[in-house]
Amino acid sequence: MGFVKWANLLLIFHFFAATPIFSHSSSFTSKFLDLAKEPKIFDWMVNIRRKIHENPELGYEEFKTSELITSELTKLSIPYKYPVAVTGVVGFIGTGSSPFVALRADMDALPIQELVEWEHKSKVAGKMHACGHDAHVAMLLGAAKILKAHEKEILGTVVLVFQPAEEGGGGAQKIIDSGALENVSAIFGLHVHPNEPVGVVATRSGPLATGSSFFEAIISGKGGHAAIPQYAIDPIVATSNIIISLQHILSREVDPLDPQVLTIGKFQGGETANVIPDSVLIAGTFRAFSRESMMYLKQRIEQVIIGQAAVHKCNATVTFLNGDKPYSPPTINNYDLHEYFKSVVGNMLGANKIKKAQLLMGSEDFALFQEAIPGYIFFLGMENKSVEQLPSAHSPYFKVNEDALPYGAAIHASLASNYLIKLHQDQPLVEDKYNDEL
Repeated sequence: MGFVKWANLLLIFHFFAATPIFSHSSSFTSKFLDLAKEPKIFDWMVNIRRKIHENPELGYEEFKTSELITSELTKLSIPYKYPVAVTGVVGFIGTGSSPFVALRADMDALPIQELVEWEHKSKVAGKMHACGHDAHVAMLLGAAKILKAHEKEILGTVVLVFQPAEEGGGGAQKIIDSGALENVSAIFGLHVHPNEPVGVVATRSGPLATGSSFFEAIISGKGGHAAIPQYAIDPIVATSNIIISLQHILSREVDPLDPQVLTIGKFQGGETANVIPDSVLIAGTFRAFSRESMMYLKQRIEQVIIGQAAVHKCNATVTFLNGDKPYSPPTINNYDLHEYFKSVVGNMLGANKIKKAQLLMGSEDFALFQEAIPGYIFFLGMENKSVEQLPSAHSPYFKVNEDALPYGAAIHASLASNYLIKLHQDQPLVEDKYNDEL
C-alpha cells in the first residue's frame, strides 16, 4: 500500500477513535419515546396486553401467550426460536452477529381469581395476570417493533427473551440452561410499579430484592392420648419451641443492619383435640439480600430444627425445596450497568425522573440471569393519582395503567441499542493486516 493510502487510513482510524460514532443525545434512539406514543404503536401494545390479560396462563403453560408472541414476531419479520425453556420464545433483531445484548419479559400469570370488573377481565377461572407480566410482554414487543424499524442502525444483535415461569418456577434458569444467552454481554429487564408515577423509574445499584428459598421439616415423636402425655413424645410442643428458636436466629444472630426474614407459613399436626400425634409438618421461607446471608440462614435453620427436636426427644428431617419452588438468589444490579442506565434513561426522561428504589423483600428470578451475565432490572412507574390508587401486585384487584406502556417499550429499545453502541465505542482499535487493495 502506498504512503498516501496509509496516511489517509490512519487519519480515518484516528477520527473514529477520537469521535464517538453515536451519542446518547444525538443517536437514532432519541425519538424512541415519541415513536412509542404514536397511536399505531401504543394502540397495538394495548391490544396485545389485553389479549394476554384475557387468557392468563401459569408457568410452563403459556402456549397461547407464546403463540401470540410468535405470530407478532412473524408479522414483524423478526426471526425467533421456539420453544425455548418449554414455552419461552427468543427473538433476534440486528446483524445476527456479535455483540449481543438481551431484553427480558416474563409471561406467566398467577393462580388468583380476578376481582376487577372490566371489559377485558380474565376469562379463565382462578387465573389472573396480577403482576403485570402481560404488560411486560406488550412492552417488549413494542420495543421489538421500534428496533425492527431501525434494524440497519443496530450495531450488533438484540436478543428478545420472552421468559416463562417467573413466579417461582425457575423459568430464568431454564432459559440459561437452553444456551439462549451464550455470548450475550448484558441483559436488561423491567417490572411495573403501582406506586411510582407514569414517566418515573425507580432503581438502585447493588442489592434490590432478596433471594428466597423454601423448606419443609417433619418432626417425629410418639403419639398417645392427651390425658396421659407422659407415655407420649409430643411433637407439637417440640415444634412450638422450634418455631420460637428459629426467630431467635434473626433477633440474636443476624446483624440488624442486614435485613432478613424467616417465616413459618405452614403447621400441620394432629386431627383431634385429645390425641397427641406421631408427627408434625412445618414449612417456611427465608430471604436475605446476599448469598452469604442466605447460606447462613439455611445452615442455621437445619441445625436449630434438628437440635431443638432432639432437646424434646424427637427426631427431625429438613428438606430444602428445589423442585416446585427453586431457590432464587438475591437480585443485585451491576454497578456499571446502573451508571449506564442513568445516562440513557436520564437523557430520555430527565435525571429527576429516576428515583432510588426501596429495598424489596420479595424475590425476582431475574437474579438468575444476573448470576450468569451482567444484568440490570428497574421498576417502571404506572401510577396516576388523579385517576385512582393502584393496588399492589399479587392482588385480585391489581390493575395496569396502560399509559406506562410507551415508556417501557422506549426504554427497552434505547437501553439495548445504545448498549451495542457503547460496546463498539469501548472496544480498542485492533491492528490487523489490511489488504493492499484498500
